[in-house]
Amino acid sequence: MLQVAAGGTALMAASAARSQAAMVGEKDPQAVSLGYVADTTKVDDKKFPKHAAAQMCGNCQVYAGKPADPAGPCAIFPGKLVSSKGWCSAYVKKAG
Repeated sequence: MLQVAAGGTALMAASAARSQAAMVGEKDPQAVSLGYVADTTKVDDKKFPKHAAAQMCGNCQVYAGKPADPAGPCAIFPGKLVSSKGWCSAYVKKAG
């Protein structure tokens, strides 16, 4: 029973940490350097010609949220959330 309680507490802590994480801003220096935008339809295709409309954080290899979530954690921006409909130049299509 203690293991179940401890596991539940860990899940609640992880969920609370995610809800307290700040969204990465498009003006954040790292976001600017990677061309991050919160809406993939706003990508400058002249600057990023390899961008495709179907590419978005929600279906990227490094996105750790669920695709249906409006935002989730990303390994590129530790401790911050990205929009699931966003995009950056580090995009790699999720396998599968």
